[in-house]
Amino acid sequence: MPTRKASARYEGLGKPGKGHISSQSGVLAETPYGFGTRFGDEKGTNPEELIAAAHASCFTMALSFALAGEGYADGTLETEAAVTLDKDGDGFKVTRSDLTLKASVPGIDADTFAEIAAGAKKNCPISKVLNCEITLTHELT
Repeated sequence: MPTRKASARYEGLGKPGKGHISSQSGVLAETPYGFGTRFGDEKGTNPEELIAAAHASCFTMALSFALAGEGYADGTLETEAAVTLDKDGDGFKVTRSDLTLKASVPGIDADTFAEIAAGAKKNCPISKVLNCEITLTHELT
């Protein structure tokens, strides 16, 4: 199985410092991050946004494969993940990841879909690594 890599560099310390993150694939290349991108509106990314992207994409792919494994051959899945960062003593903690799914899967009934989606939420690798509450709401059209 592959090992994926990313790197981060931070120049300066604390609030005035500025960071850059890069990923092995090159999708992120010297992408800025820092206090202003995490707690303000500066252009760039932040760890919580990256976790949200990882969770949304991992869950959606896990659900896609679970549905295919059950014999469904067509559909559209759109997931948003909202990752919450809260104060935790002197620091911070990711306390939740809320998944919101809109799906269209021809021929599936609501109960079967809900069961398969719950399994994907529980078993996607990113869900397994997160130490926070994970919720899932879905709309099946």
